[in-house]
Amino acid sequence: MCGLPGSGKTTLARRLADETPAIRLCTDEWQSALKVDLKEGDYYSEAFHDSLEAQLWIHAQDLIRHGQTVIFEKGLWLRSERDQKRREARWLGVDIELHYFDVPIDELVRRLEKRNSERDPNTFCLTKEQIEAYFKSFEPPDEAELALFSESIVHRVAS
Repeated sequence: MCGLPGSGKTTLARRLADETPAIRLCTDEWQSALKVDLKEGDYYSEAFHDSLEAQLWIHAQDLIRHGQTVIFEKGLWLRSERDQKRREARWLGVDIELHYFDVPIDELVRRLEKRNSERDPNTFCLTKEQIEAYFKSFEPPDEAELALFSESIVHRVAS
């Protein structure tokens, strides 16, 4: 999964996990479930999030080695992250399918405002300023990069 918050990664990942079937690993949901064990303020800690995500990727690789199909629900905002995951999956001898969510900033803001108002405990509330900053740092895959994956599916949303 490659896309910013609010782009549709979780919605599609849940559907694909049922249809495939596959094991879906979502760092945000794990972090939310573990929040009772964290000290005040740590729930939103970027360091904790990154550490948990790294551990879930190790777990994903173990599942793959045991023949499981895995949906690693991570935004993969940077090309370097996507390159690393693709290389590691190939080292494991598996194909990797990339779903890229191409969603305009105004649509992301609209979706996140709606999501924030629903107060789902498994999602993070994000401000318009945060999503705008994320949008600026996001490195969308181009056609040449998409061709490197066993399969690439682009989900485009008009504004």
